[in-house]
Amino acid sequence: MELYDVYPLFDIDIVRGKGCRVWDSEGQEYLDLYGGHAVISIGHAHPHYVEAISRQVSTLGFYSNSVINTLQRNLAERVGKASGYEDYRLFLINSGAEANENALKLASFHTGRRRILAAEKAFHGRTSLAVEATDNPKIVAPVNACGHVTFLPLNDLAAFESELRKGDVAAVIVECIQGVGGIRMATADFMQGLRRACDETGTVLVCDEIQCGYGRSGKFFAHQHLGVRPDLITVAKGIANGFPMGGVLISPKFEAVYGQLGTTFGGNHLACAAATAVLDVIEGEGLIENARRVGDFLLSELAKRSDVQVRGRGLMIGIEYAEPIKAMRTALVKREHVFTGAASTNILRLLPPLCLSMDEAADFLERLDRVAG
Repeated sequence: MELYDVYPLFDIDIVRGKGCRVWDSEGQEYLDLYGGHAVISIGHAHPHYVEAISRQVSTLGFYSNSVINTLQRNLAERVGKASGYEDYRLFLINSGAEANENALKLASFHTGRRRILAAEKAFHGRTSLAVEATDNPKIVAPVNACGHVTFLPLNDLAAFESELRKGDVAAVIVECIQGVGGIRMATADFMQGLRRACDETGTVLVCDEIQCGYGRSGKFFAHQHLGVRPDLITVAKGIANGFPMGGVLISPKFEAVYGQLGTTFGGNHLACAAATAVLDVIEGEGLIENARRVGDFLLSELAKRSDVQVRGRGLMIGIEYAEPIKAMRTALVKREHVFTGAASTNILRLLPPLCLSMDEAADFLERLDRVAG
């Protein structure tokens, strides 16, 4: 049996990592400015993380959610304190798509409504309703195209207000920094106006923090730069540094009803051990402040280049070129041994581990300049 081919792959077999560097099966070292698509938050193979998972699996790797799991309760308390959302509750699942799926389901249960508003260029996942709320017709199957979602321009408050006044919208879902959409950022005026409009119309505000959250922006959540408090916050990617995990932070306005939500693997013992270790390292090593400081340096240095437009916050950065970047990105991997991401055909996307150092950032800029000409 062969693998089902869904991604174009670099012909590189990565077998080892440490911090912000990875090595292939031939022993070649690479600087990782992509973090496995924003998943690697505390760095590859962090000793505390490795020890925590190893210790947990030697004791209990999994049991069902039909019994108390103290690790889940401890993790919820830690996430609440770290994020400033101690009065919210945490529902743990396995991925970002599941997080958005369950958040939108909760919003519909809560309001009794069916419609969703999302931003143009949004990416919220590949499961049923999450993919319908993703602005990419190529990945929305006919069975998913149910007409629940209306896409509106990001930061066009008047357009969102007009739809909300119809009174049939269950939820508005927004990435405060769009990842796949090209590192396009919501403004404070837009998000604060959206919060007011949702309150006035009884609509649930969902912030998708799957890629931009967990310290990547220089605050725990990206929406915290904008002065709003969502009703639901979705997380994944960096929450467990590569162990599959997602979650929904749920405001006190939602009543828990047995049977509405559920999961087999979500919040299992190994995942909770991994996620707790991530918070230990983020807090103990000051990685949110590091993301802000090193991100500010990268943004400042990149802004000096006249041939690009630069956007982002912290260690979530988009570098937009006038021409397609495919050849440049390939040269970065093949010649300069740097992994980066892309958003559309002409935007280089940087999502490194939050432990990226100033020296590594400066090293990346030198390598980038060699391929960018």
